[in-house]
Amino acid sequence: MADKLMLKYGCNPNQKPSCIYMKDGSDLPITVLNGRPGYINFLDAFNSWQLVKELKAATGLPAAASFKHVSPAGAAVAVPLSDTLKKIYFVDDLELTPMATAYARARGADRMSSYGDFVALSDECDAATAKLLAREVSDGVIAPSYSDEALEILKTKRKGNYNVIQIDPSYKPEPIEHKDVYGITFEQGRNEIEINPSLLENFPTKNKHFPEEAKRDLLLALITLKYTQSNSVCYAKDGQAIGIGAGQQSRIHCTRLAGNKADIWFLRQHPKVMNLPFKADIRRPDRDNTIDVYISDDYEDVLADGIWEQFFTEKPEVLTREEKKAWLREQSGVSLGSDAFFPFGDNIERAHRSGVEYIAQAGGSIRDDNVIETCDKYNIAMAFTGVRLFHH
Repeated sequence: MADKLMLKYGCNPNQKPSCIYMKDGSDLPITVLNGRPGYINFLDAFNSWQLVKELKAATGLPAAASFKHVSPAGAAVAVPLSDTLKKIYFVDDLELTPMATAYARARGADRMSSYGDFVALSDECDAATAKLLAREVSDGVIAPSYSDEALEILKTKRKGNYNVIQIDPSYKPEPIEHKDVYGITFEQGRNEIEINPSLLENFPTKNKHFPEEAKRDLLLALITLKYTQSNSVCYAKDGQAIGIGAGQQSRIHCTRLAGNKADIWFLRQHPKVMNLPFKADIRRPDRDNTIDVYISDDYEDVLADGIWEQFFTEKPEVLTREEKKAWLREQSGVSLGSDAFFPFGDNIERAHRSGVEYIAQAGGSIRDDNVIETCDKYNIAMAFTGVRLFHH
């Protein structure tokens, strides 16, 4: 460990000099085992590490996060994968440990956004997780430890320049934090609020039934939101985020953005998508991009332009709007967390279209009655947490 680490540059190449250090002069709680992480890498690393550490504490399960530009593209805990998810996450050829499973889920939430991610692991990075990381496009990883085999695997990635950071899991930051904006120092107490089941006890809706799986998914959504740039909303199912809407100025735009991502996650599991006739040499990122286009309403134009010939052995059938709507109507069991209150029932209307049955939000809007009424309309169970989770 060191007391100061010089960086190549800050957020942009013109922002020099750049470094990280401890204000009290003590050693940094991290060791760079490989590569040369940059300013944004460390912002992603430290935010994502807090997220997975809290997820592990809240659920008892190994947790992983996939970060891009200081917000999670995905977060998950180690719930076993179905054969369908193994296939759409491109891990059906791998033996997965719990840690690798958590990362496969985190990466699978939004594979397009996770391209070039920074990864956080709550537990030791084992060889299985390293093998998965080695074949994905990723900038780096932070974990409390690495097995010898895992570290050797990761050191071969990106021509030996893959960023590998080890963090001291016992490190506890000071209770007061600071940051400078425009030469002015801001000071505040750290957000040490604990996300636990006690936040899910105030039920204003007629339906007050929350299965244990829904409680787990709501805790996951809320902890994810604690480290997502606000405004933010998170849809979760089966121990993972399936749609995160970050950094929007309007709550409904968060809900729509995250809901659209959740819909894509569901549609990736449609038989037509799973059976697309890809050419054998098409890379995983190109498959992800092509699937996104195939699912979109623009795909018929792509077919007409003949672009399909680049990727498929034969011309695939169109997945029609009617088929997509029918498939999405069948989805259910989704949990939804919000980092602040929902001001209007339109958020609930949009959430319902993506299979949401359970909601956790702060409450306290002057239109709470409208939100509750809309939940009751669809028999959605909702908890008022009384806690706001803005993160900037």
